[in-house]
Amino acid sequence: MTRVFFLLALLTVPAAAAAPVAGKHDANAPINVSADKFLADSNAKTGTWTGNVVVVQGDMRMRANSVRVNVVGKDNKPDKILASGNVVVDSPTSGTVTGDNGVYDVPARTVTMTGKVVLTRDKDVMRGSQLTVNLETGVATLGGGAKAPGAASGGRVQGIFTPPPSSNPAPGSN
Repeated sequence: MTRVFFLLALLTVPAAAAAPVAGKHDANAPINVSADKFLADSNAKTGTWTGNVVVVQGDMRMRANSVRVNVVGKDNKPDKILASGNVVVDSPTSGTVTGDNGVYDVPARTVTMTGKVVLTRDKDVMRGSQLTVNLETGVATLGGGAKAPGAASGGRVQGIFTPPPSSNPAPGSN
């Protein structure tokens, strides 16, 4: 299960990959996981933290209602890490990403946040229904979602970007 703790930190990648990163996350920093309850199921090869789950590594912090790790093979290597319920990932350098659920697919090296996904950094905000980050390539895709039955069009991605204040006064504003 020690490897599980290391891989939990990778759930913090969406905010860093989807927004410009001012600093670098220390993936070698200790990982602290706390929750109301932990259940290890050796038959199902899962470990599940539930109730006010908080995962902290360096300056990155993830909160969720539940985090489950699925392991495979005889060496019990993590296969998928699933965070569910009010998933929030914070980083002072990258901003915040929220969603209903998050999945880190270890073999594919992808992180997917689903539900009402919101990326914020300072006053900039992006919204969609699915964020997928490829950890190998660094490519992040934010989707608007499928077309709802009876709707004229599918969901859309929205972005609000606030330019930095200008140091030059507007003409005629003396």
